[in-house]
Parts: sequence; structure tokens; C-alpha cells
Amino acid sequence: MKIVIIDDHPVVRKGLRTILEENGYVVCGEAEDGNTAVKVVADTEPELAIVDIELKGSVNGIELISALKTRFSRLPILVMSMDDGTLYAERSIQAGAKGYVTKAEASDNIINAIETVMSGKLFLSRSISEKIAGKHILGSVDNSEVNVSLLSPREFEIFSLLGKGYKRNEISKKLCMNINTIESHRRNIRDKLNLKDSSEITKAAVRWVVKEKPD
Repeated sequence: MKIVIIDDHPVVRKGLRTILEENGYVVCGEAEDGNTAVKVVADTEPELAIVDIELKGSVNGIELISALKTRFSRLPILVMSMDDGTLYAERSIQAGAKGYVTKAEASDNIINAIETVMSGKLFLSRSISEKIAGKHILGSVDNSEVNVSLLSPREFEIFSLLGKGYKRNEISKKLCMNINTIESHRRNIRDKLNLKDSSEITKAAVRWVVKEKPD
């Protein structure tokens, strides 16, 4: 079975390749950014793509999943990410991924995740499943919580980075986007979440990150 690995860290790709090949899989291609990923998938015709959320370049993992599913509708996609929050997992599944495994659990669960996804079933890491279950049982924390589902994948990514303490210029560098584009996204975030100014955006983002990852 042929697999493509899409991750921006060479060490992660190397380690994952080793695990996969030891278990009889063939890694037919690798990519560290979205544009390269689409070309690699087109050239190698894999049976599964393993995708990280954070990639180099201007295309993030969720946008890439949507692009891959549009062009290669039958390609199963498994997300492997550092982020153990429910929103990225939910957005990945909504975009077309068939599974979400955290990197913290990947060494023990990646083969099970692949087998589950390839059998046509949905796979979620245990930590993600528990959080999603708790979220639906308990409901929203309070009525003042911002509705991040209104944000586009790029706006959501910027909102999340703001909540993690990134400054405007740091976000610009990390996402390979100019300052004006970042500002445009911030205005959209402000309007969609009904916030007054940049200060309120940052405060709301920090509160959201704390609620999403309380520890």
C-alpha cells in the first residue's frame, strides 16, 4: 500500500517513514507544503495521505485537505497533528479527512489509525474522542464563548495563533503572508465574531485557547 507523508518537519517525516516501512507500507512521496503535496499526490497516486495541520507556505493542512478531496475525491486522508484540541479535529473531518491522530499518540496508534481509515471507518485519538464526547455532553462553557465555526480555515488559524501569543509580524512570518493580508483577516475575524477592536480579538482568542486546552 502506497502512502504520501505531508509534514513540514523532516525529522517527523523520517521517523514516520521508518514506522510505516517496518510495517510493510510503501512511502511513495513526501511534501512539506501544500502546493508540493498536490503535485506529489498527482504524480505518485497514493492510496492514503497523512497530513499535518501546520505546513510550510501559505496553505495550511485544512485547506490542503479540502483541495485534495476536490481533486482526488477517493483519496483517504489521515491527519497527524501536534494539536490535541477538538476544533482542529472537527474541522479536519468536515474538510474531508477520515481520521485524526495526535503526534503524542502516533507512535502507538498510527498503524491502527491507518487500518481503521482504510477499512472505511473514522479514527480519532483517544484524547480527542474524550474531549469531543465531553463537549457534546456538557455543551458550551458559557454563552459568551465566541463561535469560531464562523471563521474560514485561514481566519481560524490566525485566531488560534493570536490566542497562543503570536504577534502580527510573527504570524506574518510563520504563515508566509504579508502584514496587509494578516490585517484583512483580522478585520474579518472581528466582524464575524462581533468584536470591537484588535484588543478584543486577542482577549477572545486567548480565552478560547485556554478553554480548548486548559492544561
